[in-house]
Amino acid sequence: MSTAGFNSQNGTGTGQTYANGPSQNPVALQQLPGVSYGMTNQPPYNPVQGKAPAPPGPGLYPAGLYQPIPPVSSYQPGPPPTSYPSSAGQPLLPRPPMGGHPSHTPPQSASPSPGPRMSMPPAQATPPPPAVSSSSYYPNPQQPMTPAWQYNTSTPPLGPATSISAPPMGPVANHVNPAATLAGPSLPSLAPYSSAPRPPPPNMSHSTTQPPGPGMPPTSLHGYTQPGVAPPPMNPMAPHTYQGQSNRPAYGPPPTGPPPTGPPPAGPPPTMKPTPPPTGPLVANATPPPPKADAQCGGVVNSTLSPTEPDSQEGDIECPGAVAGNGPQASNSYNHLDNKMAGPTQPGPPGRHLGHYPSLPPGYQNTSAPHATPPIHPAMQAATQPYTQAPQPYQQPPGGPGPAQLSPSLAAMSLQSSTPEALRVVNLLQERNLLPPAPVPAPTPCLTQDLQKLNCSPEVFRSTLTSIPQTQSLLNKAKMPLGLLLHPFKDLSQLPVVTSSTIVRCRSCRTYINPFVSFLDQRRWKCNLCYRVNDVPEEFMYNPVSRSYGEPHKRPEVQNATIEFIAPSEYMLRPPQPAVYLFVLDVSHNAVETGYLNVFCQSLLDNINSLPGDSRTKVGFITFDSTIHFYNLQEGLSQPQMLIVSDIEDIFLPTPDSLLVNLNECKELVQDLLKSLPNLFEKTMETQSALGSALQAAFKLLSPTGGRMSVFQTQLPNLGVGALQSREDPNQRASAKDIQHLAPATDFYKKLALDCSSQQVAVDLFLLSAQYCDLASLGCISRYSAGSVYYYPSYHHQHNPAQVERFQKDLKRYLTRKIGFEAVMRIRCTKGLSIHTFHGNFFVRSTDLLSLPNVNPDAGFAVQMSIEENLDDMQVVSFQAALLYTSSKGERRIRVHTLCLPVVNSLSDIFAGADVQAITGLLACMAVDRSVTASLSDARDAMTNAAIDSLMSYRQSVLTIQQPGLLVPACLRLFPLYILALLKQKAFRTGTSTRLDDRVFAMLQLKYQPLAYAMLMIHPALYRVDDLTDEGALNINERTIPQPRLLQLSVEKLSREGAFLMDAGTVMYLWIGRNCHSNFLTQVLGVPNYAAVPDNLYLLPELDTAESQRTRAFIGWLRDQRPFFPSLHIIRDESQLKASFMQNMIEDRTESALSYYEFLLHLQQQISK
Repeated sequence: MSTAGFNSQNGTGTGQTYANGPSQNPVALQQLPGVSYGMTNQPPYNPVQGKAPAPPGPGLYPAGLYQPIPPVSSYQPGPPPTSYPSSAGQPLLPRPPMGGHPSHTPPQSASPSPGPRMSMPPAQATPPPPAVSSSSYYPNPQQPMTPAWQYNTSTPPLGPATSISAPPMGPVANHVNPAATLAGPSLPSLAPYSSAPRPPPPNMSHSTTQPPGPGMPPTSLHGYTQPGVAPPPMNPMAPHTYQGQSNRPAYGPPPTGPPPTGPPPAGPPPTMKPTPPPTGPLVANATPPPPKADAQCGGVVNSTLSPTEPDSQEGDIECPGAVAGNGPQASNSYNHLDNKMAGPTQPGPPGRHLGHYPSLPPGYQNTSAPHATPPIHPAMQAATQPYTQAPQPYQQPPGGPGPAQLSPSLAAMSLQSSTPEALRVVNLLQERNLLPPAPVPAPTPCLTQDLQKLNCSPEVFRSTLTSIPQTQSLLNKAKMPLGLLLHPFKDLSQLPVVTSSTIVRCRSCRTYINPFVSFLDQRRWKCNLCYRVNDVPEEFMYNPVSRSYGEPHKRPEVQNATIEFIAPSEYMLRPPQPAVYLFVLDVSHNAVETGYLNVFCQSLLDNINSLPGDSRTKVGFITFDSTIHFYNLQEGLSQPQMLIVSDIEDIFLPTPDSLLVNLNECKELVQDLLKSLPNLFEKTMETQSALGSALQAAFKLLSPTGGRMSVFQTQLPNLGVGALQSREDPNQRASAKDIQHLAPATDFYKKLALDCSSQQVAVDLFLLSAQYCDLASLGCISRYSAGSVYYYPSYHHQHNPAQVERFQKDLKRYLTRKIGFEAVMRIRCTKGLSIHTFHGNFFVRSTDLLSLPNVNPDAGFAVQMSIEENLDDMQVVSFQAALLYTSSKGERRIRVHTLCLPVVNSLSDIFAGADVQAITGLLACMAVDRSVTASLSDARDAMTNAAIDSLMSYRQSVLTIQQPGLLVPACLRLFPLYILALLKQKAFRTGTSTRLDDRVFAMLQLKYQPLAYAMLMIHPALYRVDDLTDEGALNINERTIPQPRLLQLSVEKLSREGAFLMDAGTVMYLWIGRNCHSNFLTQVLGVPNYAAVPDNLYLLPELDTAESQRTRAFIGWLRDQRPFFPSLHIIRDESQLKASFMQNMIEDRTESALSYYEFLLHLQQQISK
């Protein structure tokens, strides 16, 4: 598989050498006073919670060394049980009122309290006509409503908003409350929605949310009835918690008239005349003073610091870093673990500037592959602004181009005038073909052209709302989630890399200087997150791009929203560690039968010279069945030596010094072992698996250095610590109302993962099995150690060749992709915003610091946000993600992404900036958490209600003319389709036989994959490929890539005379119609007729025909746009895989799910009440 565009490596900085090496954030090694090891940041006091905590349940990590912080609840208990009488002849009950808590949202209009919302009706076995006008929904009076997740309410303002005044001309004090800064980042508020006491949740995973309170009433079941047809049981829907109890006031009518115009109440600082640059030479940093004895964090050490100015925040991501830009001399900091200096900044040679930038052009290092990177498929590239090699010209006046200097017209700008298409009213019941011919791009924020061209690419940093509401109450009215989706370590063809001893950061909030700061003059800049005024260091006055002095606003750091710094030695806590790779292999009888061992050994032999690292790279091997086998590969041995430890209850390392060896020095022994390993266990009859003991041994081996542990498992662990038992009942796969056993059966694997995370060890799990393996329990070892999970169901080297090919391709990518060790990541946001829940594979060591022992370019993350303080005086807000890691070469690097978005004060502008794909991706993450902590039916109901509530808010508060039908803004026209696709996705579907491990793996993927790849899983792409032409094709490297149109996922788009390709992300299906044209059969498949198409065909023959070349080029091009390898299945009408193909037809009715049109009718009935 071509990996163009994914294997490009970061450039290597040249110039001054630093003792760079891997370091670990101090928070990751030492538990700070008052900081619990937990999942999400600790919420403020909530009077709703009870006095006594609930005991931890099975699979939950108990209190101890790693005491998880209770996550901020995304779900709230519903109203008390109520009986609503109704009869068949009475009208349908109206929907409950929508509104915030009485203490936060005063009533604006009086309205009677309506009845409960009905559940989504089940589908019938016999599909009705397209318009189901004769059907009706009858509420069941016996069942009350169930809860759904909340959208956080606003915090009552503590006082009138204060405007930001112009900075004084004299000494500048911090604009942030020193006490608040010293106390660390503020915690998000959690406004209660109920006065009933509720016990706090048990210790759960960091990204999960709280289940409903105990004693919740059963959910209501409503029937979708037709004369003569008995409705099957259907999962009920849970209303959003922001509907509230019946005594909550409903929102009043929307404000009339246009939004206010004119300048904001508080203007920006006045433009100041720049001071002339000094004529003398630059002064290098002096030798740093010794650290304070009572230091608590590697922050600022500056004797000239004003008593009112606090040091940097404790637990900062780059805690042992130099603070530049706050005085004539950049101070150095220290390691608070051993209270020693991390190392002085090395001054450059006389007459040389310390800020050094290599060529290509100055300040950049081209990291692209030798050949041109092919264009990215639109499905993989939601970006609207591609990266450019050279920095964008950005003429910044002395007053600066930052948010504080924006034209006042931006605050009053209405998105209705700039993006009319986004707010075009669409009636979903009348406009049938809404799917665009190409994938939907990410919406462009409504910013000035100068700011937008500098903004971060949505491929890397994306918000669910590209227009941020001014207040939390306004966000609540919109009924849409606010969050960010990140792909921070994504492979980039071009990445600016800066080598400098001065990394300019805000003195207060530690934000990195970025394109959205404001330069008050040549000597001062204002932070765009906390608004503190900082000094520009002398070295930053020199612009290496133009080779001129006195233009700090033209530096690469201020011209690129994505940039990477090669960090100096102050950002390290220990000497550079080598790249260490340990492989833990299952060699039981079941594993040998699958044949995976031969494929693994051959793949590692082929790619052993491509493992990321340097001359110090180390490797090791452990195999296991009922015993643990170590391999002595010490230099000087004639052949590898196997050491067997049979005491699996008290595991120990027989020869610790010779089990991990230098790859370059012992490469011949490693190769000999890989060649002989499959034969060593060829005759084994051992059926037991002591995986837990093998993991403990591997952890002991890797603890001193950290590294990556690759575990290959083929069966359920059944011996020793961590042994599991089968929990799946095959008879309940489709008939169960709620799916059980989605949570882990034991906390052993989570505990071990936390230990691994503390020692900078990440665990990647490869599961190759045809039987149930309890992935819900085993997956914890990767989830909490920032690892990855690869799943190959029904793997067999002879019976499933498509899986073998996928395993080979995935292994090659896995072994050769770039990797970051000892990483930590922090996301900062403008004052007034807060982050309260994280999604992905990691462990939260403090309130907002993610511990990532390994970081890879295929990992995605998501966060949920709330608005703690009103953003009245702000025209834009910013978000910054900083990823500190150690490269495989031993360099400490910091990759920074900064995103800028406008602030709006009208619902119409919020809806116009909604990113429907980002909203869908975040809702999917939230639904996974809800499925595990509550139930699958609750998650399904909450997703449906998310669509109902947002579209109802639009109809009630934005639409000026009420019309019949299901009216939505054009930007949300695909939202109901995506919600229906989620309901039918393998992770959440019901009524269809789905293996438990398959369901859990789908959930893991939704939480872990970047948005572009997850959307293909949620809503696959369908193309017709039997009539590909060169019209509109792409030309890449002398190859012609056809570009067929996207088709709706419905059987009505299929034709028996054609061939159709479905791209579902991890798998592709090529469906051949029974009457497919003979030209396609002969020229592409190489068979004379339809009956000659083999049943297990998974490869297209390489025929020398134009049709074959076009088809293979298109499929190959789709595969190249993602890091993993999707297998191809060529199926006929009689194929067993046809059912899998048809299950992805989202818009069609099934026995247990509604069609798209019926789903729209259901939404309309709920919204129009």
